Amino acid sequence: MLSLFKQPSRTFWFPVRSQEMPAFCRGFLLLLVLTGMVSVASGQDGHTNPWAPTELGPLPPIASLSDGVWLKGDLHLHSRHSHDSSNNSVAKIIAFSESVGMDYICITDHDNHVQGDVAHNTWADPEFKSDSLLLLYGAEWTTTRGHGNAFSARPYDHQRLYDVRDQRDVVIEAVKKELGIHLSANHPSGKDHFGFSYDLVDSIEVWNSANWPKNANAIMIWDDMLSSGRKLTGRGGSDSHHGTPDSPELATKNSYQRDINYVGTPTTWVFAKGHTRQAVVDALTNGRVAVSANPYAPRVEFYADLDGDGKMDMMMGDNAKPTGKPITFRVQLTGKTVPGGEYTVSVIKNGDPFKTLKAEGATPAVDFTDTPVTVGRTYYRVEVTGPPTAYPQVPGSMALSGNMIGLSNPIYFNFDPNF
Repeated sequence: MLSLFKQPSRTFWFPVRSQEMPAFCRGFLLLLVLTGMVSVASGQDGHTNPWAPTELGPLPPIASLSDGVWLKGDLHLHSRHSHDSSNNSVAKIIAFSESVGMDYICITDHDNHVQGDVAHNTWADPEFKSDSLLLLYGAEWTTTRGHGNAFSARPYDHQRLYDVRDQRDVVIEAVKKELGIHLSANHPSGKDHFGFSYDLVDSIEVWNSANWPKNANAIMIWDDMLSSGRKLTGRGGSDSHHGTPDSPELATKNSYQRDINYVGTPTTWVFAKGHTRQAVVDALTNGRVAVSANPYAPRVEFYADLDGDGKMDMMMGDNAKPTGKPITFRVQLTGKTVPGGEYTVSVIKNGDPFKTLKAEGATPAVDFTDTPVTVGRTYYRVEVTGPPTAYPQVPGSMALSGNMIGLSNPIYFNFDPNF
């Protein structure tokens, strides 16, 4: 290191390696530092950080805010093809999903229960069909380093993903890309936390099951990843395993879970370009996604007016270069709200609480303004609490979700698409 010896009108630099100095000299130097006669410099004065924030080039154009449709579904479900499930056939899951107005689901049975052969089990089940429900192809990637969900619009060779479950991340990443699947981190802070690199995944399960309070650490991990520059979609999943017994003698010790956590607790909404499986997966990857406590709870929508013309031209999941001028953001709840209910909108900016706002009325909405930095990353996301919306088909879920209504994905500024 360089030691700087100061006199009133003169400065002396000494290139010194402290480990090469005799002990008495190191002690004397420490005394001089403590008395202010000597300061220590690192020798990095000419260093330039190659990763320092710089102004990004043009970003991809923002997609239309009107050319699309909101679709709701559940992205984490277990049928009888998971050995830790009970009274939950594929037909039972699909029929219930249709009855509560779901648009899509993904039955994600544990792949280790069938040694990776999902294609000849869940997907080959004669009950795996619906005239109204979009059925994604997927499975829960169940490994010694944690769990993830694979999502696809079409059948893929899941056996290959299962076979590399204990290999290095770089090997897994290559297989994932070859398969063309969306990989998501499941319950990242739970018992079976996600122990792989988050560079492998396209989304993260920030709300697992109806029990909202247990997701605090997952939210923290999400904010960590977002703050580091990863444009990572937050999604939900009920992770439900147990259905209603067809007769009393078929009941198990877990049958009670059917009334507190089942399909749609929580519900993941995607703004898709059409009513197709591929559109659902694309929207999930692009982050135009919100999560609500159940299928009947209002959907959180989050928009921004980038150019200041009074019209919203960005929504959650979108990424743009800021103009250097204040930007107006809008949060609105769409769907069934509680008459006379007051909702609290918590705005999170770059992982920290930023604003707390109140919204009420038939269609609760609230605006706020802020100016993102022109060089460097900024993101905003929102969480909404308020009076819970009833879910009669899963009556016990409200007690677990409490006053948590829903959350949005972030609106991004200056996030490098090539990060």
